[in-house]
Amino acid sequence: MTAYAVAHMHQVTLGPQIVEYLQKIDATLEPFSGRYIVHGSEVEVVENTWPGHLVIIEFPDMQHARGWYQSPAYQEILPLRTENSQSDVVLVDGVQHPHKATDVLG
Repeated sequence: MTAYAVAHMHQVTLGPQIVEYLQKIDATLEPFSGRYIVHGSEVEVVENTWPGHLVIIEFPDMQHARGWYQSPAYQEILPLRTENSQSDVVLVDGVQHPHKATDVLG
């Protein structure tokens, strides 16, 4: 089942460390078949507020998503982001298709 790394980037200090992070992250995704679904696009807020930006990276499954996040290559560059931004990051499974809203009930 497809899995996703989702980051809500509340605040980013764009400087040399973030630039280095952006230059290096793609190479950490490749071994885990990670690909960007959403990255840096402006959001259209239709309810409440949404400060910041959204990043969604797709992986073949949760094992690949966890493997990427825990990999030595990603852990090496992670402080470049965490020390220069405020963000919430989660790993989450997608749904199997077909899927209906009521499938979560039981």
